Amino acid sequence: MEQAPLHPNPLRLPVHPRIDEALIERLVRAFYGRVARDPELGPIFAAALGESWEPHLQKMFAFWSSVTLMTGRYKGKPVPAHQRLSGVAPHHFEIWLGLFRETAEALCEPEVAEIFVVRAERIAESLQLALFYRPGLSPAFGAASPGESSR
Repeated sequence: MEQAPLHPNPLRLPVHPRIDEALIERLVRAFYGRVARDPELGPIFAAALGESWEPHLQKMFAFWSSVTLMTGRYKGKPVPAHQRLSGVAPHHFEIWLGLFRETAEALCEPEVAEIFVVRAERIAESLQLALFYRPGLSPAFGAASPGESSR
């Protein structure tokens, strides 16, 4: 009788049994296809990646594998990578999250889409804080100015 392969880290189990490497790859490829076509995000990514999207996609497969399957495959440093980007503004994260949410909801059952989206929101918040937060600036990061409605 053949024994099932052990999880790379048996103490850290996947966050949902329906998430696997194939789903992660479909989600990442579909999402970055939308990013590439987006009029605001597409040029930022094209400037950073040129025609070499595949290495970035491979990193993102490993990243999401680490985040959802707890594989530990991702070894990168997202903050310095994003700090090197030119032209990124806080509102780009709203666009990024909207595209990610649309993609996850289109490809995943609702419970699984929510897992991806919640993690993406945390990641976006963390990156925004690292890139744009400056203590003492007003209004507070992420808060709407008086008379301004938030979306």
